[in-house]
Amino acid sequence: MMMLSELGEKEIINLNNGERLGIIADADIIIDEKTGKVITLLVPEKKLQFKLFGENENIEIPWHTIRKIGNDMVIVELEIF
Repeated sequence: MMMLSELGEKEIINLNNGERLGIIADADIIIDEKTGKVITLLVPEKKLQFKLFGENENIEIPWHTIRKIGNDMVIVELEIF
């Protein structure tokens, strides 16, 4: 069993290219209000050094792409172009 507070500092790593996408603590979680199921994680994209006009760029990680939640990281299988 894992508590939400333990999940927060885990890094999100893409299995397809080994890229570090961010950490769970920085992500927003989209939940289906009817079922209570997690649909997507929205992780702020770190590629931009500054934000233009206050716009936030996010990487959408569908919950079904999570392959493993380990001690230090969350492994996702995501195609990013």
